[in-house]
Amino acid sequence: MAYSSSSMSVQPNQQGGPAPAAIELDRLRHDILELAEIGKIEGKPGVHRLGFSDADMESRRWLMAKIEAAGGTARMDEAGNVIGRWFDSDEACVMTGSHIDSVPSGGIFDGTLGVLTGLECARVLQTLPEPPKRPFEVVAFADEEGRFGGMFGVQALTGTTTLEWIHQAHDVGKVYLADAMAAQGFNPDEALNATRKAGSVHAFCELHIEQGPVLEQKGLQIGVVEGISGVFKWMVRLVGKANHAGTAPMDMRSDAFMGLADFAHEIPRIIAEEGTDKSRLTVGKVELKPGNPHTVPGEAEFSIVGRDIDLDVMKAIGLACRKALSAIARRHNLHFDFEELSWLDPAPCHPDIIALFKSHAERMGLSHQVMPSGAGHDTQFMAEFTRAGMIFVPSVGGISHAPDEWTHWRDIEQGASLLYETLKSLLYNEAK
Repeated sequence: MAYSSSSMSVQPNQQGGPAPAAIELDRLRHDILELAEIGKIEGKPGVHRLGFSDADMESRRWLMAKIEAAGGTARMDEAGNVIGRWFDSDEACVMTGSHIDSVPSGGIFDGTLGVLTGLECARVLQTLPEPPKRPFEVVAFADEEGRFGGMFGVQALTGTTTLEWIHQAHDVGKVYLADAMAAQGFNPDEALNATRKAGSVHAFCELHIEQGPVLEQKGLQIGVVEGISGVFKWMVRLVGKANHAGTAPMDMRSDAFMGLADFAHEIPRIIAEEGTDKSRLTVGKVELKPGNPHTVPGEAEFSIVGRDIDLDVMKAIGLACRKALSAIARRHNLHFDFEELSWLDPAPCHPDIIALFKSHAERMGLSHQVMPSGAGHDTQFMAEFTRAGMIFVPSVGGISHAPDEWTHWRDIEQGASLLYETLKSLLYNEAK
């Protein structure tokens, strides 16, 4: 019995879930918890492995040692991507992976799950009586969390970045990507040497936590991703005039905070008029200057992040934001400007990979739903480079990017088993 809507299809579980065949959950759990110790800061919750930080680089060296201990060859390319390879040959490889950098105070599963499950799959594949027809690679992409805007590692690997961008990119604290790379021993001018040749990757699969509530609320075990939302990230400045909070009359102020507050109230209207149920618009970082309780704010600097699965909708939302901010600036006698830190187009997953995930999920008795990804992932760039797809496992409470991010080990085991079976099909059964 199947259920469907205009955007999703659901296959309920008829067998209560499979008996996972090959993945050793205890070994995978140990890896995840061991990596979680890297990037801990005393007195602060969660993990702190920002892209190209000392903790991030420590985690990459840790992963390379794990790859070599698992019988693979490990290397870190010119963009900081860690790549493990098994069953070397001249054929195009099957690749899986994700990222191991984090947001500040991040959780232990985001990205990490996909990389370390790939490592576990490599261990299991080596126990099979015959080697696969293709090489197998596990990758941990650099700076997926977008500290410097975009997804630098996968963009370098797929040839979708430029040296100009590398030298202009900076984080919200004005630390430049090129400087952060140089501090870790990289030459930013060589980063594009990480670009892979067209046709060198036969297929790419990614396992990730959902980072949302849908699967848990519906009691489903797997989300088969149909496509990944595009994301734009702006830093906006509204500049007025700082003044004394006691002597400046309310009707004579150029209050930058009031401009920000007015824009926040515009967000529901913008989504209702220009967006869809898949649209997201968020103000996530705010700084008021001069930041004195007794001073009218003369400047408000804040981030805007917009998302949608449709490129035209993304563009419409962005245009609506600019129009709203311009009108608000005029109303409050403010100057408005913004910098677009990044723009990532939406990306559909490949029908072949979607079909493989679905067929194996059905065979294994895993309840699943075809769904979009509201968050950005490395898969969206791999989808432009090769046949690519991804699957989700449930997130408890839909929480992610936070210390209390959690996914039950049973769900991890089922997702890892589905990834393994799909990778095995690509490695052994697909010769095209």
